[in-house]
Amino acid sequence: MATIVGGKGSFMLAAHDTEYKMSKVEIGRPAPGPNDVAIDIVFCGMCHSDLHCINGDWAVGKYPIAPGHEIAGVVRAVGDKAAGSFKVGEKVAVGCMVHSCMECDLCKQGLEQHCPKMCQTYSSVFPKDCDHDDCADTWTNGGYSTDITVHQRFVFKVPEGMPLETAGPLCCAGVTTYAPLARHIKGKENMTVGVVGFGGLGMMAVKIAKAMGAKVTVFGRSDAKKAEATALGADFAVMTDEAVIGSLGRTFDCILDTVAVHHEINGIISTLKAYTGVLVLIGAIPQPYPVAGFPMIFNGTRVEGSLIGGCTLTQEMLDFCHAHKIAPETEIIHAKDAEAALHKLHDNSAGAKRFVIRSETLKEM
Repeated sequence: MATIVGGKGSFMLAAHDTEYKMSKVEIGRPAPGPNDVAIDIVFCGMCHSDLHCINGDWAVGKYPIAPGHEIAGVVRAVGDKAAGSFKVGEKVAVGCMVHSCMECDLCKQGLEQHCPKMCQTYSSVFPKDCDHDDCADTWTNGGYSTDITVHQRFVFKVPEGMPLETAGPLCCAGVTTYAPLARHIKGKENMTVGVVGFGGLGMMAVKIAKAMGAKVTVFGRSDAKKAEATALGADFAVMTDEAVIGSLGRTFDCILDTVAVHHEINGIISTLKAYTGVLVLIGAIPQPYPVAGFPMIFNGTRVEGSLIGGCTLTQEMLDFCHAHKIAPETEIIHAKDAEAALHKLHDNSAGAKRFVIRSETLKEM
């Protein structure tokens, strides 16, 4: 969110280059404007997006920067116009965006994530005329910090009884998988869902799809994660096993591809139902996918991208996950261990587990 460069009173855990070297930096956060909620951050989850922002994969190139868009905390102060919705001491969460124009057709449809003026929680240039011109033209810094000030539209209520360390990651991995499943699966009977990859996103996709009543199959490069997937009630298929893939022809109503590195997708096209089945890409890979035309044509394949979810849908997702007791696998860590955690994410040795920084430990560094 908005940052006062050279300001005082707040701290962020910042990357200074592409090497994941993290250190504490003092910054300022703006006082809440009339529509704002000031939040003391308790936890912030660590996402693969943080990794790509720091290491240059997404060509962000802004340093020092504090990533983090899986934020959960406690309301410290509210602006006059936000006081009817949020109270001091209330538990809240913030996800991947902190502002938009709030006036365009996309915003009015609840698709703020697609607004041309959408401002990401970190790495976006904060706009002028949004109550904080002292922060305008500087880039946003995210939840690897002690506190944050956010427009009330982009702050979500944490359901009573939901652990804060759960709420933050749900505002990224949860809504990223919930949104396409809500479009294509929720409320329908006898639906079949495929999930490519079984990391943090893949595990959430399985849990949410199962809660929606779908039959789920996980696609993996090997059977290394078969036991984990089947423990959640999913079937498992190795993508390179031609016999297995052949047996799944025209099976799936929806396949969520959660893999965040370049990989082959042509092999699973034939497993989608003709014209009604859809392959949804959510892994955020900067390189183009090599897609063969003939399999697409002869199988009547549809492909779509999906970007997180709008504000209303994010609150819906939190309530759904609470009602169905859905949570990510988390490990709470000290801020000093975030650097090591980033390396584990880079090496793909973290599995489906979400590292969650306990924000108060940042002050101890």
